Amino acid sequence: MDNLTKKQIVILVLLVAVVVSVVTSLGTVFYITSKGPASIVERIIEQPQKEIQREINEKILRQDELVVAVVKLASPGVVSVVATKDVPVVEQFFVDPFGGDPFFRQFFGEEFRVPQFRQKGTERQDVSRGSGFVVSADGLIITNKHVVSDESADYTVILSDGTKLPAKILGRDPFFDLAVLKVTPPLSGLTPLLLGNSDGIQTGQTVIAIGNALGEFQNSVSVGIVSGLDRSIIAEGPTGSESLQELIQTDAAVNPGNSGGPLLNLRGEVIGLTTAVARGAENIGFGIKINKAKRDIESVKAVNRIVYPFVGVRYITVTEEVKESKGLLVDYGALVLKTSEGPGVVPASPAEKAGLREGDIILKINGERVGSKTPLSSHMLKYNVGEAVMLVVFRDGKETELKIVLEERK
Repeated sequence: MDNLTKKQIVILVLLVAVVVSVVTSLGTVFYITSKGPASIVERIIEQPQKEIQREINEKILRQDELVVAVVKLASPGVVSVVATKDVPVVEQFFVDPFGGDPFFRQFFGEEFRVPQFRQKGTERQDVSRGSGFVVSADGLIITNKHVVSDESADYTVILSDGTKLPAKILGRDPFFDLAVLKVTPPLSGLTPLLLGNSDGIQTGQTVIAIGNALGEFQNSVSVGIVSGLDRSIIAEGPTGSESLQELIQTDAAVNPGNSGGPLLNLRGEVIGLTTAVARGAENIGFGIKINKAKRDIESVKAVNRIVYPFVGVRYITVTEEVKESKGLLVDYGALVLKTSEGPGVVPASPAEKAGLREGDIILKINGERVGSKTPLSSHMLKYNVGEAVMLVVFRDGKETELKIVLEERK
C-alpha cells in the first residue's frame, strides 16, 4: 500500500465502487447466468441498454418487413376456388287440407291453409368456396381435394385482381386431400409460387397463411409458428371423414375458406397447404406438407393426371401389440393378410407376379425399414409407375428378397 501513489489509490477506489454498483444493480443477471455462458453478462455490461433495445427493435422491424415482403411476393399467386351448380328453386304455397268441406270450415275457418313446397326450376348458385395457388405459369393450380369434391359442379378460379377463369379438374389425389386444377392463363400472365422443401421444417419457425377466409375475405393473411409436426387427424369434409397423416400443425389463424391456400416460410417458399382446423380449439390448424403435393404436380405435368404406383397387397402394420396377438417373430413390417375387402394378395397384381403370399411380412423396401412411423403406403409414394423395387420379406422364419415392378393404380 505504501508503494501506491495517491492517484492510484483514487483509481482503485473508483474501480471498486463501480464493481459494487454493477453487482448490486445486476445481481439478478449474475445469478441467472452464473450457471451458463458469461457472454450474456459481458454483453450487457459492455453494451448500454438503449443499444440493446435498438438492436432488438431493428430485428423485430426486419422480420415485420420480411412478412410484408413475402405477402407482396405471394399474394398474386394465391387464388379463390369457387364451385357453382344448378340448385333447385323451392317455392312455398298453401292449400286447403279439407278441400273446401263446409263441415270442417265451421271449426277451422275460411282462411285455414296448410303450407306446401314445390320445386320451381333451378338457378345457378355458388355452393362452396376455398383457396388455392398457382404452381406453374401455364396454368396449373393446386388446392385441397375437399374444395373440389363435388363432381357435378363447375369450378371457377378468381385471381387476386378479380379476374375469373374457368377451371378444369385434372386430378383428385386418392390418398391425400389434394387436387390439381388447370386454367388458361390470362394475357397478364400468372404468378407461380416458389415451392420449398417441407423436410426441413422446424417446430417454432414462423409461417404465413394466405387464403379466402370464410369464403368471403380474399387473400386474408395470418402469421404464426409451426406448433407441431407429423400430426394425424380425422377430418370431416363434404364427402365424409378422412384420415390425414404427417400434417403440419400451426397456430396461424386458419378458417373455413382457407383450405388449399399456401403456408409459407419467411423466404417466401410454400412449405404446405392449409387443410383443416381443430374444432373447439383456438389457433390449432393443420397443413399438408408441400413435398406430398409435389408428386401430384409432377404426375400431372407428365401424364395430365395423378397416378400412383400399385403393389397389390392388403396388410396391417406390425407393432409390438400385433406381434404378441398373432405370435409373430418380428415387431415391424407389413403383414400381408386377407381382409373384409378381399384377399391379401390381389390377383394379377405386381405382388402376385413377384411371388408374395398371404402371411408374408414385408420388412424393407429398397433397404428402408417398414414400420408404424413409415408404413408401406408412405414408402410407395416415393416411387413411380414402372419402377422396380426390392422387398425384404420375412417368410417361414427367414428373410428373402423379392423384386417387384410397380404398376399404375386403377
